[in-house]
Amino acid sequence: MVCKGQSSKRDGVASSRSNKRDSQNGYGANASSREENLTVSEVLQKYTDGPRTGVFTDGAASPNPGPGGWGAVYVIDDKIIDERCGSEPYTTNNRMELMALLSGIQLIPAGTLTTVFTDSQLCVNTFTKWADNWAARNWRRKDGEIKNLELVKEVYYALKQRPELDLRWIAAHNGQRYNEYADSLATAYRRSVR
Repeated sequence: MVCKGQSSKRDGVASSRSNKRDSQNGYGANASSREENLTVSEVLQKYTDGPRTGVFTDGAASPNPGPGGWGAVYVIDDKIIDERCGSEPYTTNNRMELMALLSGIQLIPAGTLTTVFTDSQLCVNTFTKWADNWAARNWRRKDGEIKNLELVKEVYYALKQRPELDLRWIAAHNGQRYNEYADSLATAYRRSVR
């Protein structure tokens, strides 16, 4: 299995998902608890709907906190260009969502107009609504600390340097092929077969 920051150039395979409620700060709190634990090959066989171009990212931890993983896949016209995944023995879902997003951004060649999809509404809101204000206040929120601050800052500055990227929310466990694929990468640490 290719994971932890390594990439694998290849054509498509499948996905699954875990409950995305993060008890510490809510990243992915709107996700379904349905979990199929499919391999990437099974995902590609089962799902055909959803966007065919973009970067799709996902993170998972079960229990939360507990063992977790992240995955990102770069797709153009229904062809997988590159993918990355990784895992940590003790982490949170939020941290894995952020790791997936950062990895996904790194998959995209500079200057390439691309949509980056995440099923974490908290990630989308963090980087499209809140982070500019936090940065202006020296990385402070009005109502408490910013969880996973180092990763939040890393993703924030990566997105600021890449104005050609469009960060968008995509529904979780909704049968959208490459979101399911990213989920499968994120949960690969649970299986002997990716």
